[in-house]
Amino acid sequence: MAAPSSADSLTGVLERIIFFNEENHYTIAEFRPDSSRAAKEEEDGNKVTIVGPLPGVECGETLHLTGEWTRHSQHGAQFKITAFKSELPSSVYGIRKYLGSGLVPGIGKVYANKIVDAFGTDTFRVLSEESGRLRNVPGIGKKRATSIKSAWDEKKTERELYIFLQTYGVTPSQCIKLVHRFGADAKRILTTEPYRAAREIDGIGFKTADRIAINLGFANDAPPRLDAGVVYALETLQEEGHTAFREAELRDHTALLLETDSKLVEARIEALVGNKSLVRHQPPGVANPLPGSGLIQLPHNDRAEQKIADVIARLNKVASGLPSIKIDAAVKWAEEKAGFVYHELQRDAIRSALGSKASIITGGPGTGKTTILRALVEILRAKKVRVHLAAPTGRAAQRLAETTGGYASTIHRLLKYDASKGGFVANESTPLATDFLIVDEASMLDARLASALLQAVPAKAHLLLVGDTDQLPSVGAGNVLKDLIATEQVPVTRLSVIYRQQGQSQIVLTAHAINSGDPTLPPVLSNVADAQVWSDLNFIAATDAEDCVRKVIEICTEFVPQKLKWPHPIHDVQVLAPMHKGVAGVGNLNTQLQAALNPNRQGLRMPTGEYRPGDKVIQLRNNYDKNLFNGDIGTITTIDGVNGTLTADFDGDTHSFDRGEFTNLALAYTISIHKSQGSEYPVVIVPLLKAHFMMLQRNLIYTAITRGRKKVFLVGEPAAYAMAVRNSESKQRITHLREKMVQ
Repeated sequence: MAAPSSADSLTGVLERIIFFNEENHYTIAEFRPDSSRAAKEEEDGNKVTIVGPLPGVECGETLHLTGEWTRHSQHGAQFKITAFKSELPSSVYGIRKYLGSGLVPGIGKVYANKIVDAFGTDTFRVLSEESGRLRNVPGIGKKRATSIKSAWDEKKTERELYIFLQTYGVTPSQCIKLVHRFGADAKRILTTEPYRAAREIDGIGFKTADRIAINLGFANDAPPRLDAGVVYALETLQEEGHTAFREAELRDHTALLLETDSKLVEARIEALVGNKSLVRHQPPGVANPLPGSGLIQLPHNDRAEQKIADVIARLNKVASGLPSIKIDAAVKWAEEKAGFVYHELQRDAIRSALGSKASIITGGPGTGKTTILRALVEILRAKKVRVHLAAPTGRAAQRLAETTGGYASTIHRLLKYDASKGGFVANESTPLATDFLIVDEASMLDARLASALLQAVPAKAHLLLVGDTDQLPSVGAGNVLKDLIATEQVPVTRLSVIYRQQGQSQIVLTAHAINSGDPTLPPVLSNVADAQVWSDLNFIAATDAEDCVRKVIEICTEFVPQKLKWPHPIHDVQVLAPMHKGVAGVGNLNTQLQAALNPNRQGLRMPTGEYRPGDKVIQLRNNYDKNLFNGDIGTITTIDGVNGTLTADFDGDTHSFDRGEFTNLALAYTISIHKSQGSEYPVVIVPLLKAHFMMLQRNLIYTAITRGRKKVFLVGEPAAYAMAVRNSESKQRITHLREKMVQ
């Protein structure tokens, strides 16, 4: 059959629901169109397949669909829904189909036929207005009639709500969240308090609530709108890493965002500070601060930073609980055990960690951090000290365990999240059973996670934070490691001497050159085949984005398995891209690498792409029920096309996912450089083009290169590399932790 021609709309009866996702209401269904033209699109002449979100509909309803015709490679012609309107069926056939679909508890096909036989096209009016007449139907008594009436009214309320919400431009998935959160009160709440949705529902942002409010007639300068706008502005700034913002700049930023007068916003900020919805901090040591010169914080960010400051102060005041250790003798013992003499900076780091309740070690790759941590763990174990090792990501924890010989876990697993209580089991009231906590990759700690972790440290325990301040800052808001170093309240050892591979590693040398602003590269090669097998860093030139993608694929499919003799490029190679969009962005590279490395396997097709057995995937959000966290990488092991589920292996743990959870997964042949923080990979490939100019910063390229354990391939334009190295002006994060530390 020829492909169907384009159509904008379709009207008819919903016949059969083939697949329905409870989470997002994605539906695959059989549909009987009214129009003779559409009816001819299928060989049977009277049904078509429709796909898309259809919340709150049942078989037998008349639907008015908007969308487009598409052709599925296996299932043929389909009408892809972009919007719909529904109405109750008016024909006896439709009413019979609707009631017999299982919509109302107590009404199956048998009773549906009896009810429709009794009332015909008047059935729905009888159910709504004269439900007592149901008792005249054979087999329906008082109890069943009451149950049917109750279920009918509930369904009617739900339908009316969906219709109301869609009138104001709310998407089907947002409708679902609103109904789940507010139930039958959703219409009333949105009519009277539309901005509650933005405050209380994840996925309903200020813009959606604002659109509803404006359509409902809320004034542009109404106090609820201004209040919600100020909070929204702070939340968007929080996404950029700020835990605080200058009041005058927040006022102007919000006024621009809301297209309103800054004086009105200023008054609402004052009101929000007054009712403790916001926290204001005036400049320290200033008797008469200028208006607008203070810092404004959301309360949760203020509390998080205050807890960090309080814990550091507490650790510094309370005596150590460690047994007596002769530190210099312990360092010498560790040197003899290691078989070499430590550099004085390494000795200083060990002395500081053992002698100070809280301390920090910072330094780049190859500067001896691993040697220090291994020595510390051995010394503490010899003294029967309870040592806990932790890192923000699973891969970082695994590497920490391998290099120190101790047991390490992610911070989330260490603190044990309790979903029923909505918080961590280990906390200030129930601290960790440890004498010494070592946290690696501490540059990844945002304010909220650092606060939770530090609160769980016992007062007598030691805390050692280890990290590289030249890497990208944490994904979440805050700048904890840099702030703690800047306060000079915590002893810091800065490692600067390179040890790894006797200084011959191009990865290490290039990383340190990047930090010094030196854009010098090894020889730039024209072809992948020219890459040096013996070198751990190669730069392959690409003429444009398409050439870059071709060469990335060539490295994965040919150079790594054939020249490097590593047979598993899916597992051994990680592509790290500066941006998500574009030809050489995360999205397109994942599609191209999936086709090249894992072709011709039956998978599950989703609106965002296809998942196949053998695909590498990344978890995008924390899932405490599954014990999976943002950035965890796994491999799909099985696909169940019938039930729409898949299973994936994450470091030996198998997890199942249904379609409603697929939005938490993404292909991971390529991930963003930000997502790679805390991890190392045998082979790293970095596409680098001038088109990425918005993201090209020194700490970005530094982070990417230092993720490579054995080999790094830069593929792209040398000029783009030079742009990144010379751009040291990464955006300054505004926080209030330093001020809290010195209060």
